Amino acid sequence: MSDTHHTITYIELGSTDLAGSKAFYAEAFGWEFNDYGPEYAGIRLPGRDTEFGGLNPATTPTTGGPLVLIQSDDLDATLSAVRAAGGAITAEPYDYPGGRRFHFTDPSGNGLGVFAQ
Repeated sequence: MSDTHHTITYIELGSTDLAGSKAFYAEAFGWEFNDYGPEYAGIRLPGRDTEFGGLNPATTPTTGGPLVLIQSDDLDATLSAVRAAGGAITAEPYDYPGGRRFHFTDPSGNGLGVFAQ
């Protein structure tokens, strides 16, 4: 297993206005972004191209807060484990630039995602 298997490695913040959100975080904190078209922006670590999070209009603030993402070495095995533990799958596995992921809620209703590169 990798040292990032089942660790929180990425946070997505909802955005009702992607351009406005980017402008806010750039001005407030000096954040820089990797753009993936008009629907997503990755938040870069200072001085690097590597990302620690993203701005996602699909994860609106009305969903209850940021989307916490957990990395997995084996997405299908993790999907099975989440189901077996009582998690409710809210988005079945799908491809995105860089890998695959799914979303779920835990028994308390917290929304999380799991991704594999």
